[in-house]
Amino acid sequence: MKQLSRLIAIASAAVGCLASTGCADLSHREKAAAVGAAAGGVAGSVLTNGSTAGTVGGAVVGGVLGNEYGKRH
Repeated sequence: MKQLSRLIAIASAAVGCLASTGCADLSHREKAAAVGAAAGGVAGSVLTNGSTAGTVGGAVVGGVLGNEYGKRH
């Protein structure tokens, strides 16, 4: 089961990277928020063994952090 979680996390990260490169018309802030949400979702899923609440919570936190990062850089 642990290997499956790792595989899902890696696949999610890959999909997030591919999706973010397809959004060329987004501002830097929007791209940072999207990448943060994808990374946060993967991290939340891995840390909570795939729970939905952990995945969504991680995506929300990651999106907020990415948005804040995008404001400043």
